[in-house]
Amino acid sequence: MSTQQISAEEMKSPAVAEKPCEVDDELRVEDERGDPEAHRTSVSTKKIVALIACLLVAIAAGILIYRALLYEGTDDAQVQGHIMPLSARVSGQILKVECEQGQIVHAGDILVVIDPRDYTVARNQAAADLADAEAAAISSHLSVPITSASAFSTLDSAQAAVKNAEAGVAAAQQNLQADQAALQQAEANAARTDADLARYEQLVKKEDISQQQYDAALSSARANQAAVKTAEAIVAAAGQALQQAQGRLVQAKADLRSAQTAPKQVLLTDAKARSAEAQVALRKARLEQAQLNLDYTIIRSPVTGVVGKRTAEIGQNASVGQELIDVVPLDDIWVVANFKETQLAHMKPKQPVDIRVDAYGRKWTGHVSNLGGGTGSVFSLIPPENATGNYVKVVQRIPVRIDFDRQDRGNFNAEGLLKPGMSVEPEVKVR
Repeated sequence: MSTQQISAEEMKSPAVAEKPCEVDDELRVEDERGDPEAHRTSVSTKKIVALIACLLVAIAAGILIYRALLYEGTDDAQVQGHIMPLSARVSGQILKVECEQGQIVHAGDILVVIDPRDYTVARNQAAADLADAEAAAISSHLSVPITSASAFSTLDSAQAAVKNAEAGVAAAQQNLQADQAALQQAEANAARTDADLARYEQLVKKEDISQQQYDAALSSARANQAAVKTAEAIVAAAGQALQQAQGRLVQAKADLRSAQTAPKQVLLTDAKARSAEAQVALRKARLEQAQLNLDYTIIRSPVTGVVGKRTAEIGQNASVGQELIDVVPLDDIWVVANFKETQLAHMKPKQPVDIRVDAYGRKWTGHVSNLGGGTGSVFSLIPPENATGNYVKVVQRIPVRIDFDRQDRGNFNAEGLLKPGMSVEPEVKVR
């Protein structure tokens, strides 16, 4: 057997196969014992790793202590917002509902439409009433100058009539006096001629005068008697004329008293014109109310937000004040964080806040707006009574309002990620 063959067989045997491994272990032990520099290098590496780990732990502990000193946080916080309940301002049957629960709507969007036909008729009637009142007001205003001119013209005529009547009475009195004087003259002439006739009658009997002279005296006496009767008739006529003139004066004075109400007549006409103006204003108000009622048949969203609750259905008869839709504004939201009273020593308004929202794991920035006016227990339905002697001191919580920073208010929360009631964890930088 050759040497090469023996070597191959020995190599195949188990005893021979284990020898190289033992040799390698011995060599490694000899190397470690024989190379102390490599051993020190390995130990130094382990120390450096341990030192770095301790340093990282110290840094983490320092960061935690730093944040504990600079920040105050709580997990008792929620997003809050105004919920706007939209109700019907007029009664009627719902024709359309243009939104669904959870839908994002914008300011001015139509949400509900109520049947407008009754309110359209009322608006048209109010418009017709207004037109009638405006025509009456125009007529009343035009009658003011006409009434004024007519009334004052009548007053002037009445005053002139009184003066004329007074002049007529004075003239009638003068005529009566003149006629009375003429009557007296006629009576005197008649008395004289009667006396002459009586003397002539005695003389004619004695034939001291001629029959012709007696007849002339008789004619003159009769003529004077006739003149007396004529004068009496004239005096009677003059008396009647005076009475008529006095009657006309009385009538003229009565007409004057009636005409003297001209200023009041003008005031009355002016008052009617103002009343007509008031009627116009009243009809305008009714028209505006009718137009408002017609406009109220369309319910629009007052803000951009999310439809939180919808109770309106097509065909439903809505009554005044009935709540139909709730809209939650997207941009008018804030955070109410209930901090322990021991956390408020350095907290004050305008301090910056980091707000982490549990739902998304991301942060928003904000600032402290104000600290509540009291603890939550004070405003509870049944405030605690500590005068019983069974008092247990419990750390109270005070609500703190935190407003979001809105760099771009128009796009703040445009996606509707922040909703009232969501849990958040704010951290306020108090130092």
